[in-house]
Amino acid sequence: MTKWVYGFGGGSAEGRSDMRELLGGKGANLAEMSNLGLPVPPGFTITTEVCTAFYDNDRAYPDGLDSEVEGALAAIEKLVGRKFGDAKDPLLVSVRSGARASMPGMMDTVLNLGLNDETVEGLASVSGDRRFAYDSYRRFIQMYGDVVLGVDHYHFEEILEIHKEDKGYSLDTEMGADDWAEVVGQFKKKVQSELDAPFPQDPREQLWGAIGAVFGSWMNARANTYRRLHNIPASWGTAVNVQAMVFGNMGDDCATGVCFSRNPSTGENRFYGEYLINAQGEDVVAGIRTPAPLTKIEREESGSDLTSMEEALPGVFGELCDIRDKLESHYRDMQDMEFTVESGKLYMLQTRAGKRTAKAALRIAVEMCRDGVISQEDALRRVDPAQLDQLLHPTLDPDAERKVVGMGLPASPGAASGQIVFSAESAEEWVSNKGRKVILVRIETSPEDIAGMHAAEGILTSRGGMTSHAAVVARGMGTPCVCGAGSIKIDYANKTMVSGGVTLKEGDVITLDGSTGEVMLGEVATLKPDLSGDFSQLMEWADGVRRLKVRTNAETPDDAETARGFGAEGIGLCRTEHMFFDPARIISMREMILAETEQGRRTALDKLLPYQRQDFIDLFRIMKGLPVTIRLLDPPLHEFLPHGDAEIAEVANAAGVSEAIVKRRLLDLAEANPMLGHRGCRLGISYPEIYEMQARAIFEAAIEVSKDGGDPVIPEIMIPLIVGKKELEILKAAIIKVAADVETEKSAKLNFLVGTMIELPRAALRAGEIAEEAEFFSFGTNDLTQTTFGLSRDDASRFLDTYIAKDIFAGDPFVSLDQDGVGELVGLAAERGRATRGDIKLGICGEHGGDPASIAFCEAQGLDYVSCSPYRVPIARLAAAQAALGRK
Repeated sequence: MTKWVYGFGGGSAEGRSDMRELLGGKGANLAEMSNLGLPVPPGFTITTEVCTAFYDNDRAYPDGLDSEVEGALAAIEKLVGRKFGDAKDPLLVSVRSGARASMPGMMDTVLNLGLNDETVEGLASVSGDRRFAYDSYRRFIQMYGDVVLGVDHYHFEEILEIHKEDKGYSLDTEMGADDWAEVVGQFKKKVQSELDAPFPQDPREQLWGAIGAVFGSWMNARANTYRRLHNIPASWGTAVNVQAMVFGNMGDDCATGVCFSRNPSTGENRFYGEYLINAQGEDVVAGIRTPAPLTKIEREESGSDLTSMEEALPGVFGELCDIRDKLESHYRDMQDMEFTVESGKLYMLQTRAGKRTAKAALRIAVEMCRDGVISQEDALRRVDPAQLDQLLHPTLDPDAERKVVGMGLPASPGAASGQIVFSAESAEEWVSNKGRKVILVRIETSPEDIAGMHAAEGILTSRGGMTSHAAVVARGMGTPCVCGAGSIKIDYANKTMVSGGVTLKEGDVITLDGSTGEVMLGEVATLKPDLSGDFSQLMEWADGVRRLKVRTNAETPDDAETARGFGAEGIGLCRTEHMFFDPARIISMREMILAETEQGRRTALDKLLPYQRQDFIDLFRIMKGLPVTIRLLDPPLHEFLPHGDAEIAEVANAAGVSEAIVKRRLLDLAEANPMLGHRGCRLGISYPEIYEMQARAIFEAAIEVSKDGGDPVIPEIMIPLIVGKKELEILKAAIIKVAADVETEKSAKLNFLVGTMIELPRAALRAGEIAEEAEFFSFGTNDLTQTTFGLSRDDASRFLDTYIAKDIFAGDPFVSLDQDGVGELVGLAAERGRATRGDIKLGICGEHGGDPASIAFCEAQGLDYVSCSPYRVPIARLAAAQAALGRK
């Protein structure tokens, strides 16, 4: 029979750390800590398989689950010596989610479960602290009411604020036992009025309500958004962890906190974290109270006037340090730990591989390798390639003028400038519809803000610490973030923030420095990143492991220089059409299009030849003998023509024709579906003089650069959009003829390749015969995805989210290659091409060339290279190394 529940505690567990798929990350690590003999409150894990069954069976639980839960609950009772629901000495439990991939703040948690009007008195009696008991009860009603019953938390916050105002209190800690008892009564009345039903008093009803709510939260909007952003499949499900409560809010010898075995922002090998005296865990991560630093040195460096845990609870802090060392040594990775101190006794509630910035990830991986803790291969596997993007962008120029108007905690490094918005919805709308760059400014963020946080350039909050929701999520996204800027006053109603004596309104520009915590007025100049040190070391290790070459998509000297700086090994796609939109060239291009005769077109093309030749000279010199794949003109000609009256008049004048002729030509070239129309090689077949001019420019540039005495230039000329062998045969012959003419004229010998872009399904199917002419295939996976799916990447966004939500698509096929459909065409074309021409060169040049999952596919297919945009070159280098390691 299937086992649905796994117990842990008392120095042993039924699960292990390698059971993440079944127990989720939290459950697997709680089991492992129990097996290591660490002080873990006992509990049990309901497996992810129950979550799957729950959704497969219309939210019904599998047979036998209830009896297994009862048995596991009895085991907890035995270990702690208390009974669940006992009016005199009640066992209370927490109910938490735990997916196999960490999803901080996305799903629901309930603490202090098991309290009711009777058990709260028992808790007061056995603890000797009636205030603590009623504080715990009000927390339970508030959490359970919100998470399980659907009574919005603001109802409870409003009641609490009114009570504090009436009593003249400013802090929750000023509330006494009678205050909390009164608030509890009001909370229950609010539940009754909102639901027309009383707050549930039966602890077992409470327990099953919470379990159902945690499973239900797996499919809530914020969890779905988080999974989509982080490519976490919905099919994984979540586990539910039920654990005996330990209390950090029983007095000044109690505490709760979050800590990291190393600094998650910098990677420095130093204990790091935050804690609160007399609090529960949610108080730390929710940002309601500002936590104190864990260590004395943290306190001194931050200038905090709060007492560190090292100073306030030195004995417990020493125990925590020992556990930190033990867990990092055991897992061989930086750990993110949660703990509670109850009456001077330390309990560990969680450990997991800590989320970290890219800078920290690099430092931790490289240092652990150098220290002999992990191998080079492990170090390469430890860094998420996509995270490297955080390191490749500018930081603030230290010499630039800056007006600092506020200061907070440096929660997630990097610099960001943008216009202020005060809601996640505004952030999404301004970015999507207005094309703006925005800074999301909030008092504190919540999981509901996830989509707006993703859209924003940076995040600023006035509350919360380094482990608050905003900080953790921003670090995971690589978004600059400043938290806990308490001097900044935010007014949502009037859409203003007051900082440093300056009032800023929505739309004003600010700059954040997530590395220092500074908030600045206006936009501040930036500097290029430094990619030496740990970055350089990891890239060196990656280059020693990977088989796939990494090229770049570039057609400007700036892009080519940037890509070379990032380690590109050539150009895999030079889109020549981008070269013709320069104002000095577009007139001649339009002249060519408007010409009525071949001679007229050739006359206009002769004007473009010197520009085109210089373009290639520049690229060849930058690439210094590395391969450069040049795609001949691809888009339909109408894209180069003017549409406004003023531009039409200008073109007509330059071409010496009437405006009527220009307008008629516009009508002639208009196409219902230009994506599938007169473009690519079809232009070369119709107007061979266009491709002849481009080939001449390439060959003359190659000879010119080769004269420099440097590495020989071997251009790769790519014919786009073919459907079969004949098109390539005709155009290749024309290119070879141009080469012969140039060789004669220049008294030089050329070395070059002619190949094609495989971007249509028919070309993939006929790859065997196409390879008779093609010396290389470059898979244009952007267009191959469009033509295989029948999708327009410009319009598909209108319904892609719906398709992904309904599991029709696993993800956006323009972001990560569809390996089942488009991938099968790539694999089939590669196989048939090699069968005809054994030494055929194979690569991809769509944006998938910078996607780690797509790169792994290319490695599996044995392609020779991937090509991607310049800033994704380091990502591709590391992903290619990981793909090679994955095949060992």
